[in-house]
Amino acid sequence: YPSGNLAIIVVREKSHLVCIVQEDKESKAAIQAVFTSSGRGTCYYPGGSVWITMNIQGGQYMDQAGSRVRRWTWPNTIMSPGPHVSLSPIFISLNLHVGVRILGQDKITVSFLAMGQQAKFNVGTKVQPLNTIRLPPPAPAPALLGEEELLLLALRVRILWLSHRLRGCLSFPSYEQRDKIKPPAYLITQTVKLLQLCTTSGRSNELRSWVRAIADA
Repeated sequence: YPSGNLAIIVVREKSHLVCIVQEDKESKAAIQAVFTSSGRGTCYYPGGSVWITMNIQGGQYMDQAGSRVRRWTWPNTIMSPGPHVSLSPIFISLNLHVGVRILGQDKITVSFLAMGQQAKFNVGTKVQPLNTIRLPPPAPAPALLGEEELLLLALRVRILWLSHRLRGCLSFPSYEQRDKIKPPAYLITQTVKLLQLCTTSGRSNELRSWVRAIADA
């Protein structure tokens, strides 16, 4: 952002790429959108409620109260139960600088505009047609976070911690103990909450170890 805060982050998680859009805040920046190369994507209202959610079958558009406004299925999922609903083009603004355009499964664009310059990220993906598998229709956003969401939150904590260390090093370049800079209290709290979520949602010990390793690396 013009403020110097991170706007869009692209990271690799195992064999997938993940694009994260966060709000224009120096600390405790909320996630406004997440897209993965496996075909999943979610956009959030400023208050944190789900705005748009997508998977390899299709997607849903919700209002701020959580009610579904419309849903659609991608052309390659004609074997899914229920009527096929075509996508009408969607254009939304996550904030003053970042917008999302959805024209098709492989035509999803995150655009960033500031100070007369523009950058575009194609976050869509094309899934091979499924001819023999009957897929369920898109489900509402689950109450419990899945493994991908938990890993993404851990990556976000790690990125915020690295940004905090970088600002400390730039502000105090001659500080001999800069390698011992401790993370802010709110990041420690978020790490504890993430580990609690892994436990309460019945996730495996292996996933819990991954989350701890990423957040505490």
